[in-house]
Amino acid sequence: MRQKIYLGFILFWLTGISLSQAQYRQAKLAYYLPDSLQYDPAIPTPRAVLGFDIGEWHLSHDQLLYYMRVLDQASERIVLQEYGRTYEQRPLIALTITTPANHGQIARLQAEHVQLCNPDRSANLDIAKMPVVVRLGYSVHGNEASGGNAAALMAYYLAAGQGPQIDKLLEQSIILLDPCINPDGFQRFSTWVNSHQSYQAVSEPTSREFSEVFPNGRTNHYWFDLNRDWLLLQHPESQGRVAHFHAWKPNVLTDHHEMGSDATFFFQPGVPSRTNPNTPPQNQLLTAEIAQYHARMLDGLGALYYDEEDFDDFYYGKGSTYPDINGGIGILFEQASARGHLRQTDNGLLSFAFAIRNQLVASISSVTAALALREKLLKYQRDFYQSAPRGKGAYVVGSRYDPVRNYYFGEILRQHQIEAYWLDKDIQAEGHSFKAGQAWVVPLDQAQVRLVNTLFEKVSNFKDSLFYDVSAWTLPLAFDLPYAKLGTVPAFQPDAPNALPKGELTGPSTKTGYTFAWDAYFAPPGLASDSTKRNPGQSGHPPWQNSGGRFCHTAFPGQCICARLWAGARARETPGFLIEVAKTNHLSIQTLPTGLSEEGIDLGSNYMEPLQAAQPALLVGAGINAYEAGEVWHLLDQRYQIPLTLVDKSSFERLALEKYHALILVSGNYADFSNGLNRLKDWIRQGNTLICIGSSAQWAAQNGLSTLTFKSTSKADTTRFYRYLDKENYEGAQEMGGAIFEAILDTTHPLGYGFRHEKVAVFKDNRLFAQMPADEYAAPLRYTDSPRLSGYISRENLKQMQKAPSLTVHHFGQGKVISFLDNPNFRGYWYGTNKFFANALFFARVIRR
Repeated sequence: MRQKIYLGFILFWLTGISLSQAQYRQAKLAYYLPDSLQYDPAIPTPRAVLGFDIGEWHLSHDQLLYYMRVLDQASERIVLQEYGRTYEQRPLIALTITTPANHGQIARLQAEHVQLCNPDRSANLDIAKMPVVVRLGYSVHGNEASGGNAAALMAYYLAAGQGPQIDKLLEQSIILLDPCINPDGFQRFSTWVNSHQSYQAVSEPTSREFSEVFPNGRTNHYWFDLNRDWLLLQHPESQGRVAHFHAWKPNVLTDHHEMGSDATFFFQPGVPSRTNPNTPPQNQLLTAEIAQYHARMLDGLGALYYDEEDFDDFYYGKGSTYPDINGGIGILFEQASARGHLRQTDNGLLSFAFAIRNQLVASISSVTAALALREKLLKYQRDFYQSAPRGKGAYVVGSRYDPVRNYYFGEILRQHQIEAYWLDKDIQAEGHSFKAGQAWVVPLDQAQVRLVNTLFEKVSNFKDSLFYDVSAWTLPLAFDLPYAKLGTVPAFQPDAPNALPKGELTGPSTKTGYTFAWDAYFAPPGLASDSTKRNPGQSGHPPWQNSGGRFCHTAFPGQCICARLWAGARARETPGFLIEVAKTNHLSIQTLPTGLSEEGIDLGSNYMEPLQAAQPALLVGAGINAYEAGEVWHLLDQRYQIPLTLVDKSSFERLALEKYHALILVSGNYADFSNGLNRLKDWIRQGNTLICIGSSAQWAAQNGLSTLTFKSTSKADTTRFYRYLDKENYEGAQEMGGAIFEAILDTTHPLGYGFRHEKVAVFKDNRLFAQMPADEYAAPLRYTDSPRLSGYISRENLKQMQKAPSLTVHHFGQGKVISFLDNPNFRGYWYGTNKFFANALFFARVIRR
């Protein structure tokens, strides 16, 4: 393969990477489409509908959607289905493309195909007569737009193409075409790039056309990478897409991306040593066989390409790997990006039209390969489930105290079509107590056992030390749920539904106050519901009891008890308001009939400290990590329903800081923030809180906002001889792509409120290792002596991590600087450590020196 690439480099320069400057605007259908077919004149071309040719302008999502609807009306081969909506209410659609005859029996064909994944029913299916199912997916990253623009051409090709070749393809295939997986980001990018295009083509890479502003179009509305969410399912785009995936169980799924402009074109297989061991070897063999079709078609264009480098098949949360754990073949395509319309690169001029054509060719080669390998692919899918390593036991997982995390955990399993049932009787296992109706039973004797294993297993052995993405994603650890693996399946409730708790206000009428447990996942928005109405809560941090007959409430160590104190007419309004708070946030709120406690502090004690209303701001803008910023925004806006002001750091000096009690910084470059530093320091001294996540904690320390000192991670072993050839592998092995570690928590510390256990799993994807602070009470969360729970870490990094702090607090005047060296909100699914972040918002003021 390497020889082919280097020889191809000569051919590349002879044929040219792209159209000339003068030609790139006039890229007609003939430039893109195979000339081996005739095209039905009754099917409208993109130009006939949109008024310009594909590649001349970047399609906006509304234009792409409109053209898909026109094709749906014009062609009997196409049925358009809306499978969801984005946060910005843009439709998510898929076209089902096949012959009219197949459409006439589509329900039967779909049901038969899905039965291939049921080992109890698949043996008698006649795969010789079954169509192959291919899902084509484009532009999950909105600013990788050649995919979405190619989707319009692929839809036209399939709708209008005529001849024996296309007839056979549609007769023996069902093609599911998703033209744009990320409409919000796609729209954002098209607006930027079109508004900066000149009619006289400008290819200089420094042109503003190629330099999107923060947060750019890659991500969805909340700045999440949707190509990491296939497994995690935290967003409506992913939830709708995975539901559509399982409704059909495609044999082949294509995932069309872009990469750096100076590259060429990549298709899978990826790096062989980085394939997840849960993926059967036959998967990679079929991927390689399909790759021959890509190579032949790209060779016909004289286009350069490569495979088995850079990208891998390890993390199952990507579009090209999720099919691999679901009986299909996922294929990643990466096209060198024009990032505009015409761009100068190391390989010459790269036009948008050329990038689109490569994506179209890869789409056609994929469906061509699927047709040629139809029976092989169908047989592989059946064998995948029939040979699944079913077991006799089960996993049991769940919290006795937080039904909300149990619920969302169960929803992820359900969406992946994993069988899970509520436990029927209390059991003890591996040191944990599991209560009936409060823990899931996940049998290992089920079709999706491979997926079950990858969601529950802890992994520490790897063939390779380099990872394109994370190396661990153990779901119970992410949710901070106790779990155990059992040798037998315990009794379960087969038909009990999964539902959030209804929420209620219990206890006799009171003039004293109310309380709810802080370990409930939605306790923070419950408290914020009052705070936004200017009814400050109180926090009792020493353990205490309040007697009230059967309404007796016992606080565990570290529990936060929230009491509401009103008088007069306002007291009469309180119960109705709190009933609404309880229902909205799925809380059990209890009345406090008296302020006198049998043990510990009374309600009027000086230890009952008033809490601040949640009034946070988040610094965003150029140089800021949009992923981490989006995770904060999503958590507060979607889950906690706490208004969050997004402040561009360039306008910080104009911000009315006195309106906010907390300012949040995430990882990023703050070198240009020096002008605002003194103002920030004065604001913290006045009693406010700076919350730092990731590398912003290092910036804060370097600028005198905290006393944290960081360990060096760049020292090389001077006694070792380093080979130049090994540089990439050695240095890459030191990177922290993402793994899970064990930390010990002081549950009596305000930052530890809401946790009932001292051992907590944290996610780490950076090399920030700090020394323990001189104040031993300033680090309530620190790694254990043997911290790795799951995932890859080098020996050097592991040594640096041992007993180092993960979360610290430093006093600065009357205020606090709280440093998260690990991300408590990672990718939206790390429910287990969200409470740390909430505690930083609500309880910073009650942390004493």
